[in-house]
Amino acid sequence: MPKAIYQVIYRDLKEKIENDEFAYQELLPSEHQLIQKYKCSRNTLRRAIGCLVTDGYVQTMQGKGVRNIYRPIEQTSFTIGEIESFRESAARNGLTPRTRVLLFAELTLDERQAAHTGFPVGAEVYYLQRLHYLDELPLILNHNYFLKEAVPGLTKEIAENSIYDYLENTLHMTIVNSRRVMTVEKITEIDEKYLKLNVDDYNCLAVVSSHTYNSDGTMFEYTQSRHRPDYFRFYDNAVRR
Repeated sequence: MPKAIYQVIYRDLKEKIENDEFAYQELLPSEHQLIQKYKCSRNTLRRAIGCLVTDGYVQTMQGKGVRNIYRPIEQTSFTIGEIESFRESAARNGLTPRTRVLLFAELTLDERQAAHTGFPVGAEVYYLQRLHYLDELPLILNHNYFLKEAVPGLTKEIAENSIYDYLENTLHMTIVNSRRVMTVEKITEIDEKYLKLNVDDYNCLAVVSSHTYNSDGTMFEYTQSRHRPDYFRFYDNAVRR
C-alpha cells in the first residue's frame, strides 16, 4: 500500500530539517506556502506537522508559525518513538552501515519458541542472526523471526541489504507499529564473539525486544536486538498530554 500523503510530507520535511535546509530556530514556510507546495489539505499538513512535533523536530508557535528546534545528536543513537530500519538510522547518524547474515534458517516453532516470540505454536518462520556494523564496528547482534506467510520470498541477500525496503517497496506492506521492551542482560558467548566484547570490561549489554505489526493487524516480526553497551543510546521526545 502507498504511504499516506501526510507521511510523505512528514518524511520530506524531516529530511530537509536534518539536512539543514531550515536552520536551527528558523521558522518553516507558512502553512499556506506548504499547502501550496505539497498540494494537500490543511488537515493533512497539520497531521504531518504534528508528527514532527511529537518527534521533537519542530515547535508550533501560535500566531508565529512552526519553528525548527532539531539539534542532531552527536553520539550514534536509535529512536524509541518511531520504526526505523538499521540503514535509515545509519544514514541519520551519518555513518556507513553493513549487515552480515550469520545464520538464515526456516523453522516451525515449538511451544518454547512460540512462548519466546509471541507467534503461535506451529508457525512457520524465517530465523536470522544478523550482525550490524557501523563504520565497520560491530554494534548490534539481531535475532530476527519473520512470519513466512507475511514475508514470502525472503532471502539471505535481501537480509544483507534491507528487509524493510523489501517489505515496503517490493511486497508493498504497510508497517504500522512495534511494541518494544528494553532490558539489560548478561553477555552470552555469541555476544562476546561477534560484538568483540571483553567480559572483563562488560558483563551485560542492552537488549531491545520488539513485536512488529502491519496494517492487517498481523504480527509479522519478532526481533531481539543485542547492543554493545558502550555505543547504546536510545532517545525519545516526550509530549505532555
